[in-house]
Amino acid sequence: MEASYTWSKVIGYAINSDSNPNFVQALPYYRMNRVVADYDRTHMFHVSNIWDLPFGRGHRLAASGALSNLASGWQITQLWSFYTGTPFTVTSSGTSLNLPNSSQRADQIKPQVQILGNAGRNMWYFDPLAFAPVTDPRFGTAGYRSLRGPGIVNWDFGLMRSFRMSERFQLQFRAEAFNFSNTPHFANPGGNVSNMDVTGGVVKTNGFSEITGVTNLARDGIDERQFRLGLKLRF
Repeated sequence: MEASYTWSKVIGYAINSDSNPNFVQALPYYRMNRVVADYDRTHMFHVSNIWDLPFGRGHRLAASGALSNLASGWQITQLWSFYTGTPFTVTSSGTSLNLPNSSQRADQIKPQVQILGNAGRNMWYFDPLAFAPVTDPRFGTAGYRSLRGPGIVNWDFGLMRSFRMSERFQLQFRAEAFNFSNTPHFANPGGNVSNMDVTGGVVKTNGFSEITGVTNLARDGIDERQFRLGLKLRF
């Protein structure tokens, strides 16, 4: 068994090395592009193990007989991953800013933004009333990438056994499950405050502050549980 923990903060300029272009193109405001990287995760914790199951020849359990032949040589592999969320920006319509190729920020009108933690349509991940659209020719007061989305919990599980076919040949069977617990890994919520409509005291966020999708862990764009079976011949 081994475990690793990383506590970090990645800060730099939002340029080609990042997944987004510069937030601000105008040179007098260029320093506003110095932000937390969009892939930054404050805390990352991993635990992995390989376990030889205590059955079959050479073990105390099922050491002989027909059951020994079935139970011998099995291994379990597991990987648990725990990540905090990635940062995102609460934006606003850039019409009043009128600065080409630059991203407008929303105004933050509450000193603290309450994280509600909900996921799904018409459910708020953060307090949407903490922000307001900008209608003046200026940048909004909310910082770029000032909020963080939901974290990730993932469990990968594997079961394998090697069969000795002869002195030269060995066959290995593997059964693997990615996201074994089928835990959804939610994407960041919608961040455009200009989508929100507050009329007559009724708040319609229209996607703002709502999580409507999932992210994936670089597995062909699939977040749901996946099973993989394989055979490997070694000689």
